[in-house]
Amino acid sequence: MSVYSKKNKEHIGLSPYALVFRGQKKTERVLLRAMDFDLDKVRELEVKTPAEIVALQKSKTISWLNIDGIDNVELMEVLAKVFKIDNNILSDVMNPFVRPKVQEFDKGVFITIKMLQYNEITKLLSVENLSLIITDNTLISFQEQTGNVFDPIRERIRKHKNKIRTSGADYLAFTLLDIVVDNYIYVIGVLGDEIESLEEEMTDDKNIELLDKINSYKRELNFIRKHIKPAKEMIFNLAKMETEFIHEENHIHYKELQDNIDEASDLSDSYREILNDQLSIYHSMMSTKLNDIMRILTAFSVIFIPLTFLVGVYGTNFTYLPEKDWHYGYFIMWGVMIITTIFMLWYFKRKKWF
Repeated sequence: MSVYSKKNKEHIGLSPYALVFRGQKKTERVLLRAMDFDLDKVRELEVKTPAEIVALQKSKTISWLNIDGIDNVELMEVLAKVFKIDNNILSDVMNPFVRPKVQEFDKGVFITIKMLQYNEITKLLSVENLSLIITDNTLISFQEQTGNVFDPIRERIRKHKNKIRTSGADYLAFTLLDIVVDNYIYVIGVLGDEIESLEEEMTDDKNIELLDKINSYKRELNFIRKHIKPAKEMIFNLAKMETEFIHEENHIHYKELQDNIDEASDLSDSYREILNDQLSIYHSMMSTKLNDIMRILTAFSVIFIPLTFLVGVYGTNFTYLPEKDWHYGYFIMWGVMIITTIFMLWYFKRKKWF
């Protein structure tokens, strides 16, 4: 997974209105799933023809058209014609590396944001671009691949005759964005639990992989922050937007998104500071351990300096060395060396050097 956006060389210089897929294909077949509903009934279908798309556009009920796969140019041309969507909007839809943003056009509002998901089995974090187009009574959502992240919304539409079935396409868009932001908080929380667990590992002298873990979590957190920061800016702009496609009574829900994205941003900032603190503590611990080791080695070196001197003196090859003829000279030398060692150890202990 690439942490940073990449631009292919062949895409440089293309018109911003060109309907060209600019990413990596993630699905074999583009899938169109539609839900058409009002307070009394819900109709679900897999859309296979342009005529069915036209029927959804003309429907007086609320329609949600979810498209899995963004590489079909012919489909984008049909959507542009039926819903009167500007080509520069659909060009951004087909570019999964586009920065999160909100943009109003003649027939609706365009929103794009990054979705983060955490796989609890593989322990991997994935990112996917989500684009939304809000029109009078239709919400069109574009995902890079088929997924189940919005299944809770589908279940709410199927089972409950409540606000979600009567409040329009703009409220439906809010519910999708709310799930995206909730996933931000969830992913940061999962990563945060692992970051906080590092504090226990920092007391384990045998853990030599701690620095690698800290750096790995820093990279993952930076990856998350890279997508949350522009999403926060986009949601704030969306909440302030005055447009006929977002009803006045639904503005309060978009303001709630501000609080949620603020929480996600604050959490990411907090865990970033924790990681920086842990990195500082780790380096301090390593420096302390190194100092302890150097202190012990220095003490032993200082102890052996006079002993080496004594051995050096009595290992010389001079003919006249009076102590060589002493009967107990060898034992006297050992006694001097032992006394010297004990005295130096006592002195170091008294000075708290050892």
